[in-house]
Amino acid sequence: MAASSIDTALQALIERLQPVASSAGYFYPLNGLTGLSGKVVCGQQCWLARRIPHQPIPFISRRREWHLLRGLTASGLAPHALAIDRRWLLLEWLPGETLAEGEFLARQPELVTLLTRLHHQPLSGYRLQLLPLLHHYWQQCRQRNPRWLRRLRQLARQGEPLPLRLGLLHMDIHPGNLLAHPDGLRLIDWEYAADGDIALELAAIISGNGLNAAQRATLLADYACSNRLDLRALKRQVRLWQPWLHLLMASWYQLRWEQSGDSALHQRAIAAWRQI
Repeated sequence: MAASSIDTALQALIERLQPVASSAGYFYPLNGLTGLSGKVVCGQQCWLARRIPHQPIPFISRRREWHLLRGLTASGLAPHALAIDRRWLLLEWLPGETLAEGEFLARQPELVTLLTRLHHQPLSGYRLQLLPLLHHYWQQCRQRNPRWLRRLRQLARQGEPLPLRLGLLHMDIHPGNLLAHPDGLRLIDWEYAADGDIALELAAIISGNGLNAAQRATLLADYACSNRLDLRALKRQVRLWQPWLHLLMASWYQLRWEQSGDSALHQRAIAAWRQI
């Protein structure tokens, strides 16, 4: 469905930013750190509307998200992309509930299967490179932690690790983005997805979900077995990416706090900078 074919009433509805009833239906803003999505309900039909940010967030591009999801239409991994215009990306609404915290580890075998399928999808053509992204965050933020520039220069001297294996990455996998769909786990919220090193994805899962040593070892061993990778090489590559991810997470929280003024994001930024 092209952007021009979005129903006029529906288009008017999703342009509103608060819960509202109209002749077309209802729009419900959804919780989330980015705060740019809402559920559209019209009769028995539901969609997910994702707004194009008014303030730029490095690497987020609804146009890239649109093309990437269109390429995944037959994969069964993600919601279908239905339409896009200059302000909104419209996706299908997938039935199901996101995972509770305790389910994330309990369903690890399914997660490894999901990751294997994801990382063997055709590449999207959008390459994720962290060094330019980190420089972009540095340039956009007004307040800079004293440790920031020192670590950024250190990583720039080292250079990004050479990929162990390139694959299509989601780059934001946590319980809130894993949907227990009737046909199995699905991934939602693809705004950071791109092509990159599969070890970067695993490092992001470990760091973003606070996995302990035993949980980390199980995840990497299962993934290495499923993907016929040398476990020692995979562990080494994940370690190489960890300082890059720590700086990326701190930079993201810093910028989003400055843009939104959200106190919870401020506290996360403070905690993230303590790890640098």
